[in-house]
Amino acid sequence: MVWILVTGCLLFVWIISLCKVLLVARMCKRNSFKKNGKALRKRNILMVIAHPDDESMFFTPTINYLTSRGHYIHIFSLSIGNADSKGNIRKQELFQACATLKVPMQQVKVVDHRDLQDGFGKVWNHNLLANLVKEEITNHNIDMIITFDNYGVSGHCNHRDVHYGVCKLLYDIPYRDIEAWELVSTNILRKYSGPIDVWLSMFVAMLHSNETIQFLVNEDPCRSFLAMAQHSSQWVWFRKCFVVMSSYTYMNTLRKIK
Repeated sequence: MVWILVTGCLLFVWIISLCKVLLVARMCKRNSFKKNGKALRKRNILMVIAHPDDESMFFTPTINYLTSRGHYIHIFSLSIGNADSKGNIRKQELFQACATLKVPMQQVKVVDHRDLQDGFGKVWNHNLLANLVKEEITNHNIDMIITFDNYGVSGHCNHRDVHYGVCKLLYDIPYRDIEAWELVSTNILRKYSGPIDVWLSMFVAMLHSNETIQFLVNEDPCRSFLAMAQHSSQWVWFRKCFVVMSSYTYMNTLRKIK
């Protein structure tokens, strides 16, 4: 009887929280990514990820927000995700997922470098990463970068190396006209709380200036599911559960990299 009551309460809180996410997405008039209180022009944004499917599993709220406001977002995957010898398949799946997320194919690039192979224990050279990102910045006139933080959501070493590669580039060449943002990693309870995390995320965002923290809700959570489903080689039961249960499906908190 107690378990039934607890389950009912959790389900009620889940539904209320999901309604809150959808309400914030539709009614919030705050224009994020402002500077000196003024809304910025359309941006050329480079989203730097480690593997095909990172964009769908972790960054969909950010992608949906930016594309819906007319920004030009470029997805840059630094590997083809060949840990299971399915790299070529996963590369094509990334293009399909990005089409679902309304990112044109010409704005998606996947690197297949012998020194950037997918897998735990595979150390990626930060200098190499920095040089590859620098090339994309030049080619596409990038003025904003979005990537993982130093934990990389899941603690995956490739995610973390991507972060350090971007930071090395920013340290070596301090671009004055480029903003860099990192996706904030949360503890495991928040990570798997689904839309319930909206309350704490909103509170954290309220404590900071919107020039240092950006809180973005997913305007179309179903699109996360549809995008991840395009990664059919990875679409196993536990990833289906992840997309439903993960707070990253419903919201992203971005922190400015200084």
